[in-house]
Amino acid sequence: MSAELTQTVSGTPSRAGNVPLATAGLLIGMLLSVLDQTVVAIALPDIAADLGGMDAIGWVVTSYVLASTATGALYGRISDRFGRRTVFVTAVAVFVASSALCGLAQTMPQLVAVRTLQGIGAGALFVLPTIALSELYPQHLRSRVQGFTGGVFALASVGGPLAGGVITDAVGWRWIFYINLPLGLLGMALVAFALRLPKRGGAGKVDVAGAVLIAGATVSLLLVAEWGGRTRAWTSGVILALIGVFAALLALFVWWQRRAANPLIPPRLFANPALRVALPATALLGALLGGSIVYLPTYLQAAYGMGATQAGLALNPYVLTFMAVSSLAGARIGAGGRSKPYLLAGSVIVVLGFALLSRLDPGTAYALLAVELGVLGAGFGLLMQNLVVVAQNAAPPADLAATTSATVSIRGLGLSLGVAVSGNLLTRELQSSAPSPEATAAAIPGVLAWGVPAAVALVVLMALLPRTVDHPVPGKATT
Repeated sequence: MSAELTQTVSGTPSRAGNVPLATAGLLIGMLLSVLDQTVVAIALPDIAADLGGMDAIGWVVTSYVLASTATGALYGRISDRFGRRTVFVTAVAVFVASSALCGLAQTMPQLVAVRTLQGIGAGALFVLPTIALSELYPQHLRSRVQGFTGGVFALASVGGPLAGGVITDAVGWRWIFYINLPLGLLGMALVAFALRLPKRGGAGKVDVAGAVLIAGATVSLLLVAEWGGRTRAWTSGVILALIGVFAALLALFVWWQRRAANPLIPPRLFANPALRVALPATALLGALLGGSIVYLPTYLQAAYGMGATQAGLALNPYVLTFMAVSSLAGARIGAGGRSKPYLLAGSVIVVLGFALLSRLDPGTAYALLAVELGVLGAGFGLLMQNLVVVAQNAAPPADLAATTSATVSIRGLGLSLGVAVSGNLLTRELQSSAPSPEATAAAIPGVLAWGVPAAVALVVLMALLPRTVDHPVPGKATT
């Protein structure tokens, strides 16, 4: 493919841009957004020892996840109006500036506050590249390109703790934030120079009211999942109030979307049978990803006595298989145009992966565990970004940004809920045992067993996916 590409959107040609450089800049943004969800976890003890505030240490992670998940759906609509490049560069600037402030924080409240700001910037850094890459390349290459983004997600998700451990041990925890500065500035420079896409013509007002309602509902739901059954009883006033707030805000959001002139998530999207399946399937996939990515490293440390760096390296069978399958499946789907068989196969393989992992015991040889990790990675590799492509191909061009934002945001919400629900399940499994690595190693397979029925539900959804989902695209891109 040539470096210069002329993209046509709704029949209007754009100015020429350097596609490889733009792609590199967008992928750097994706890498940073996912990496900062996981890279901090390994450094939390050092952060608490330096800043104090051990009782609030979890909010260093939670505040970032809440902010990035709650704002993700908004960025697609904003970029329709102001342009992908402008909004992406602005969001990276916010992310970079807040990363510097994170490194300079002197108290725990300061760090939590700037992590929230960092999360607001990060909300754009996976959504906008996913949209822009689907516009930079012609539709028949979407699966191939999005396959690479799935590899970036896997690498950043599982490699984050490993990178965090290495950086913290070598130069201190503040550098896990400072390292974002050169990478972020490079991503900004590449996109500012190379990305050339026409505005979508979103002349209407941005749906701020809808964004506030869905952000409030998202935060309420995540707090219920985070606190319920752990720090607060399910029947406590706080949890019941949060459930009520979530239900009320969600109902108001649905009501408002039917009346807004330029809704954040147009209700017409749900008239498409492919999207009615793809969106809930994406949420369920996110939950399965979250529940496995977070607790597999913990199992490796508890069952095999590995350190954080060793555990990160031991997950290579999962990461490498995920990346390879995601890339290869994207290329095959792009060439043949048939995604449903791959998605069905992926969901069945995920069922098998969770079933195998649920039977682990501390005596399981690592070689066998590595094979099982590879099975799960292969299933996720077939599913993750190909579900995004299904949603994109089912949407009309005018709704591409809204559809992509909704899909990626729903997956992020599912991932966060999966982490929280798995944490609750682990807490319940450990209630009858004295805290110890042995008890943790024995409990985690029981948590992973819950992934089997969830993955079976994913198989059912994939079976319901229409065989043909492509929406005709006027003015197809040419290279």
